[in-house]
Order: sequence, then structure tokens, then C-alpha cells
Amino acid sequence: MRSITTGMTAHPLIYEIDTWPWLERLGRTTGGPVQLATVPAAAWDRLTELGVDAVWLMGVWRRSPAGTAIATADPDRMAEFREILPDFRTDDVVGSPYCVREYVVDERLGGPAGLATARQALADRGMKLILDFVPNHVAPDHPWTVAHPDFFVAGTDDDLVRDTRSFVRAGDRVLACGRDPYFPAWTDTVQLNAFSARLRAAAIDTLNGILDQCDGVRCDMAMLLLSDVFAGTWGDRVEPAPATEYWSDVIGATRLTHPDAMLMAEAYWDLEWRLQQLGFDYCYDKRLYDRLVHGDAEAVRLHLCADLAYQEGLVRFIENHDEPRAASAFPAGRQRAAAVVALTQPGARLLHDGQLDGRRVHLPVFLGRAPDEPRDRDLECWYRALLGVLRHPVLRSGRWELCERSGWPGNDRWTQLVAWCWEGTAPGNVDRWIIVVNHGAGTAVGHVTVPPSWGALRGTAVRLVDPVHDTSFDRPGDDLLDGLYVELPPWGSHLFWIQLAAREPDRREEP
Repeated sequence: MRSITTGMTAHPLIYEIDTWPWLERLGRTTGGPVQLATVPAAAWDRLTELGVDAVWLMGVWRRSPAGTAIATADPDRMAEFREILPDFRTDDVVGSPYCVREYVVDERLGGPAGLATARQALADRGMKLILDFVPNHVAPDHPWTVAHPDFFVAGTDDDLVRDTRSFVRAGDRVLACGRDPYFPAWTDTVQLNAFSARLRAAAIDTLNGILDQCDGVRCDMAMLLLSDVFAGTWGDRVEPAPATEYWSDVIGATRLTHPDAMLMAEAYWDLEWRLQQLGFDYCYDKRLYDRLVHGDAEAVRLHLCADLAYQEGLVRFIENHDEPRAASAFPAGRQRAAAVVALTQPGARLLHDGQLDGRRVHLPVFLGRAPDEPRDRDLECWYRALLGVLRHPVLRSGRWELCERSGWPGNDRWTQLVAWCWEGTAPGNVDRWIIVVNHGAGTAVGHVTVPPSWGALRGTAVRLVDPVHDTSFDRPGDDLLDGLYVELPPWGSHLFWIQLAAREPDRREEP
């Protein structure tokens, strides 16, 4: 198992909150404005009840007036905002949380003192605080654009005339807008130069300043700072790549002052392993997300065959502020199957505020208010049962293994099954779980076999208890080692807690 230095369990549950609309919604509930210092205790308590280990307050930093002006001048964006909020007002546009003016908590959210109060409220409940760091770009009115123009990728007056969406004037200079190599530039940002030694030193100071206020950081678009990626995007405008990687310099220095900080990378393009090697504790698992949305069971299973050390450094999710809402991206049954898969794997597990309620509107990050939506009470009840399973210590710190599945002549429906198990020591006994998911639109039937390391179950009688679906079955322990018969409806699942049976097993019952 990976050595985790964050002070959290090896497989933490992280809860992302879009801070501005969350506080606005709390204010409407309580009947008055709510800032970080005045969040009702019941709101924090709800997260404790869910078993959350860390809260990611997304978007607390001072947002850019210049960036907000760019957003409100864009007719396409404004049309999108009006479609999402029928009673839209211009002051609903609070600016992008990734167009950072300064790494100081916005006064409208309660300022640094408010954040400190919120952090203490979380700590009192045993939860950590995660905040954002945006290493690739800053707002066009960030103080650095005037004080330290050498921190940025420069452009020319000709660039500005030729491509007004990719370059911007900041003071008396033309600077490139932030971008990744596959999409148009973000017009409300300016591009930092990852190859600049002075910029790296400033980034270290910035990250240390952020970590003085929290327990972990989510680093936006972290792969863009890798030397080959950055050179491929900006190589003709910047100096040659340094001998060391940006992240090895920045993380290495940061670990000296904040050795227990949790560092999480937003990462794509199969670059997660490289970022893990450069010091990140966890990286987004976008490949699993894509396979859950579009792939079949075999695609999901093959992804779970990866090296365990790699998997333990991934963040599993079916929703975040960048992706569509799960309730709209997945048909109802498929969403539940995907949630079981994502939230019971090794690594970090990420929930997005509103996911449990079945919210369907994907809110642009520029907006400080979200539309009212009906809560899906049935889905919320189901999620609470699933999260109750995740509170078991073995699923937080135990040993994970993929299970084999098989069929018989004339039966190919077993290929829709994906199964894995968890094992760990609990007071007085060994705690074990088997999780089986039908990642398919038809009924799945097959056998599931646990690893040989479970050999102690041979010759015993066990009870398979599924607390999510409120069912249980008695079986011989031999069945688990030789092939447990499973039949699941489309997108169905079993989350079996293995217990000693209270009576002799009856082979006539089938799950």
C-alpha cells in the first residue's frame, strides 16, 4: 500500500462544494446572508453524517473584476446564464474561480477570518479542508502582470491584432492568454511561464501561503506544467526547459514546510502516473469516468487491472464541477452502478455537492446562484446507504483485490459483471467484503470467485449481508472460493459483508 502522509485514511472521501452558490442557498434556507464564518452547524454536521474525510471548498479566492467584465461581455455566455437562471440578474455573475485576482479569501465570502472559522468547524468534526491552486494562469489584473511581467508568456502587438482571443494587453505589455494545447485560450486569464525560475519560486511561496490556511490543495490542470507538455504548447515563446520538472521543484519545496499536506492533481491524457511520481498523492481518474459513461464492463474491468500502487493514487468520481451532473449524464440505473464502482475502489473518492440530491443542472462556475431543483429523495436515501458501507474501516484502509468472474457453456451474460473484494483486520476477526456490479443493460448471470488468500473460508458457513439493498444469503464458504452464483438485473449490484452464518447454509437459495 502507498505511504500516505496526509493524516487521512488511505482511501478518503472528499466532498466538493461550489462555495459561492452553496452559501447563497444556505442563506435562502436560513433567511439571511451566510458567509464562511456563519455556516450553520447543521450544514457541517450533515457532511460528518455522510462520513466525509475532507471538504474541498472550491472557489474561495478573490475573483477578477477584469475577468468578470470579460464574461458579461460575452453574448454566448450571457445567453447560457439566462437559460440556466430564468430570473437571471447581472450580479449573479461573480466571476470565474479559476480567474484568480489574488490568493486571498474573497471578502464577500467572509475573508481570511471566515475561512479560518470554517476550517476550525471542520477540524472539530474530524474533517480536513482542501482549497484550489491554479498554477497555469492568473487573472489579467493580477498584481504580477505589472510587478513581474517576466513571470508570463509574452506576446506582441502583432499577436494581439492577429488573434484577439489568445492575447491580451496587461499594462504596457501583451501577454498570452492561458490555454491547453487542444482548446481555444481562456480569454479571461494570462499564461504563466512554467520554465521561469523566478515564477517557480513565486509559485512555491503561493502554495505555501495557501497551505497555511488549509490541509490540502487541488491543483488545477496540473499536467499542463509538465515540461514536455508546456514546451509543446509554448516552446517557441519561452526559454528552454530547465533540468528539473516544475512539480518536482514546487512540491519538493512545499513538502519541507507542509509535509502532511494532501496534494491532488486535476490530470488528463494518461499522465497521472508521471504526476504521482513527481509527488502528488492523488490524481483524477478521468479514464474510469469515461469508461463508466461510455464503456462496457470489460473496459471497466481492464482499467481496474492496473497496478495497485497506481490505483491507490487516483481520485474516483462520477461528477465534479467540470463534468455534467451524474443525474443527467447517466440513466437512473446506470448512475447507481457507476457510483458503486467509483466509490468502492482504492484511492480517493470524490462526491460533488448536489450529486446525492439528483441535481441535473450543470452550473457554470461564473455564477454565484444556482436554480432551485427538486430533490430526488429515493436517490438520496440510496446514496446514504452506500456511504454507510464506505464508513466500514476495511473499505477505508483495507486490502483491495479484483475478483475473477466466469460463466458456462451457452451463457455469455457473465461478461457484464465486474467484481472486487476488500479484506482487513477488525477487532476480534478478519473483515471481508465482496462487491459485484452488473455494468450492462441486460440481466447478468455468472460466477464470482474470491482470491485464494481467502482460503480460510473453505469449510465454513457464511452469511452474505447486503446493507444497501437490505438482503442477506447464507452460503458455504467453499462457494466463494469455487465460484459464487450471482444473478443481477440491469445495472444492479451487490455489496456483501461476509459474516459467519447463524445457521447451516441452504444451497437452494440463490442471490
